[in-house]
Amino acid sequence: TVIFKDFAHAPSKVGATVKAVRQQYPDKRLLACLELHTYSSLNQSFIDQYSGMLDEADEAVVFYTPEALKIKKLEAITPERIVSAFSKENLIVMTDALDFQAFLSKYPLENTVVLLMSSGDYGGLDFDYLKSLL
Repeated sequence: TVIFKDFAHAPSKVGATVKAVRQQYPDKRLLACLELHTYSSLNQSFIDQYSGMLDEADEAVVFYTPEALKIKKLEAITPERIVSAFSKENLIVMTDALDFQAFLSKYPLENTVVLLMSSGDYGGLDFDYLKSLL
């Protein structure tokens, strides 16, 4: 199991990171997780730029908190809108940090690369807990 915590959050950086990890670990399952955290990434008119950026991943999760939208005074964005923007089949959208942590704790990690991309902290995700799962 390999876990990366990466600062990638702009669409081009997300796509480049996912592609590079896929090339480095072609025989491992790739779970790509992206937190939408910045003003632009949570913007309805910008989010379509993420289309295809998670395609190289076997599975993908996009995480955001509705609280971040309120703090930034941005229009609410639905999970369905995020799925549409990313154009990734079977994309999982999560909005609660505890649910996300539970998802990761139950995820089969054997022969897997977990890629955590964000400029935030996944709503206070306990990274020490994640390390303990290994």
